Amino acid sequence: MEIEQLKSQINGFLKANQLQHFTAQNMADGLRMNSASHYQQVVNALNALVHDGDALDDNGQYKHSDHAGYTMGDYRANDKGFGFVKYDAELPDFFINPENTLQAMQGDKVSVSTIKPSPSPDRGPEGKVEEIIEHAYERVVGTFSIGSEAKGMIGELRINDKKAMNFKVLINSNGLMPNDGQVVVAEVTRFPDKIHPRELIAHVTETLGYKDEPGMDILQIVYAKKVPSEFPQEVLDDAAKIPVEVPETEWAGREDITEQTLVTIDGADTKDIDDAVVAWKLDNGNYHLGVHIADVSHYVTEGSTIDNEAYTRGTSVYLTDRVIPMLPRNISNGIASLNPNVVRLAMSAEMEIDPQGRIVNHRLHTSVMKSHARMTYDAVNKILEGDIFVQEEYAQLTPMFKVMGELHEILYKMRKERGAIEFDAPEAQIIVDEDGKAIDIKLRERGTAERMIESFMLAANETVAEHFDKLEVPFLYRIHETPDEERAKSFFEFSKALGHPVYGDPSKVTPSMLQKLMADVAGDPAEQMISTMMLRAMKQAKYSSDPVGHFGLGAQYYTHFTSPIRRYPDLTVHRLIKWYEKHGYGAESQAKYADKLVKIGEDTSTRERRAVDTERDVDALKKAEYMLDKVGLEFNGVVNSALKFGLFISLENTVEGLVHISNLTDDHYEYDESHAALIGRSKHRIFQIGQKVRVKVLRVNKEERTVDFILIDTDSAPTTEIRVASKSNGKFGVGRNRDERRKNERRGKSEGPKQRRGPLDAKQGQKRDSKRNF
Repeated sequence: MEIEQLKSQINGFLKANQLQHFTAQNMADGLRMNSASHYQQVVNALNALVHDGDALDDNGQYKHSDHAGYTMGDYRANDKGFGFVKYDAELPDFFINPENTLQAMQGDKVSVSTIKPSPSPDRGPEGKVEEIIEHAYERVVGTFSIGSEAKGMIGELRINDKKAMNFKVLINSNGLMPNDGQVVVAEVTRFPDKIHPRELIAHVTETLGYKDEPGMDILQIVYAKKVPSEFPQEVLDDAAKIPVEVPETEWAGREDITEQTLVTIDGADTKDIDDAVVAWKLDNGNYHLGVHIADVSHYVTEGSTIDNEAYTRGTSVYLTDRVIPMLPRNISNGIASLNPNVVRLAMSAEMEIDPQGRIVNHRLHTSVMKSHARMTYDAVNKILEGDIFVQEEYAQLTPMFKVMGELHEILYKMRKERGAIEFDAPEAQIIVDEDGKAIDIKLRERGTAERMIESFMLAANETVAEHFDKLEVPFLYRIHETPDEERAKSFFEFSKALGHPVYGDPSKVTPSMLQKLMADVAGDPAEQMISTMMLRAMKQAKYSSDPVGHFGLGAQYYTHFTSPIRRYPDLTVHRLIKWYEKHGYGAESQAKYADKLVKIGEDTSTRERRAVDTERDVDALKKAEYMLDKVGLEFNGVVNSALKFGLFISLENTVEGLVHISNLTDDHYEYDESHAALIGRSKHRIFQIGQKVRVKVLRVNKEERTVDFILIDTDSAPTTEIRVASKSNGKFGVGRNRDERRKNERRGKSEGPKQRRGPLDAKQGQKRDSKRNF
């Protein structure tokens, strides 16, 4: 049955029974759709109705929504008063005029009615916010100042969230009475309205410390992003009951692989070690690869206090000078960490790989293991590079590392041949002193060892995903969808305008098309520009019960299996493997998780984005802090984005700053969208992505996490034959007439640069090494 027809049937039934709740199984039984594939269709239809706002999901119980007929989405505010509502990953956002925002704030979940339908495929409809379903700023974090002119208020709160800095937060006397200069958490009791459009009222619920205390700057971001940073005492108490060693009674039913020469390979500062590897050459010319992962699910049982807290966190968060773990440290750094020379419980993926990189045989099973060495990337890189001193130090392991190096080259070649896209964006390591102040920024290097472990983790993840996809049972996947046709078409046109056409149909884009393009532009001045725009055309990777594959990896099957210490989806995958092994693959067994996986995928994807945003904001804060004493100094940089209001410049140390268009004083510059460039009207100088420039630091604001530059020696910029539009027609640029400006604003061109997204997954920087970035 077509999904729209199924949605219509289910929606009609829910509407006719508005006071009742129904499970997915209830609906499947009523529709006589009880096979595994039919059941999944029912689940997909129900979740589509929830997404559309026609149904509500109350922990697996579905009912008709009071907001049916309206569109649900997330509000995005613009400083000029209007806004946008994102309601679908594929479709253009609603445009909301200032008089129709209902004073919604950035990130509010809202219901929207349609005023005008979408006039074209690339422009969204015009809407009106009918109701704010959930406020994004129910809790705010900032620095308290005593005193306020407002009656009945004890003070005001200055918040550092850039998206809400223009709002005044008044503090009443209903909560705690903080001291001047303290950083506090406050609960909002009155949100902006027509009478007070830029004002909130709140009371203080918690004090965190004083503004200038070490670490308080990061803690503010952590609290503002609502990242749980302290474990409830009940969770810590339950974690303390877990033994620190593996008793022999727990070996039962597991394969003993303690004699295999397993090793762990991680960064030198890694403490939560969740994967061990082993490899050898087989007599038939194939390779044996063993990827053995900490069996976290043995200790974190489903529905326990530890599990519930892990689900709330979703992932560990890796910040500049600290880690906020998903699990209590006695688990993540203790009994579940594959430390050397101690017995540990594991989930094992053993693969036989032929010389072409094909996995011709595999086994998934539980095991008891022992790591024979705790290796670092640096040491393994030296061994693979032929350092005889390090080879002698690890003489017993060196032959295996050479086999691993061979296998990695085979796997890498295989991925490349199938079209996997690889980008090597520089990653920064921010060095801080004992007070948490940024004192240096270094670039991380990825050697063969990092790439080798990445290859092995990818192989294990693909193997597990393929195993369960072919069984056609409910499962959780890591997916990266094909770019939609409109984005692909725009990118194809952009690349063609630079003289590098993409050969293929944008409606049927494949990884191989983009991989071939990147090979064609390698070493070309346009390489970075095309690489950046390609990334922006791609979708974000996410978790889903729908096995659509991973576009960036060119993989038909993919999941996350290798990091259950720090990612909840991996923990879920381990539970699924054990469940099916114990209970089989019949309909009754499938029913346990079938209607849970969609929700788990959505929630863990959301929490992953929260972690990424938190890490990104902390990095931006510390980079700004590092640049505070660099005002007036000059640096080499590269144009990262060209927009109508200026140029974003990335320095060699990855610090990013803005050259505002008001500081481009040698000419009148206009934006050419087709070339993503700023072009001078009179002198025809051009600035676009990938272009090398020299800049001087103009100002730095740590609280706002911003760095401003001015260009040095604009006379050396290249000139172009491209002519931007005049005021009268506004064909290519931002447009000087009112209609053209309005058009661009509605299309979101005034919102600043899009967040950079990695081709494989959103690059989290978690663990700060290669195997964590896919």
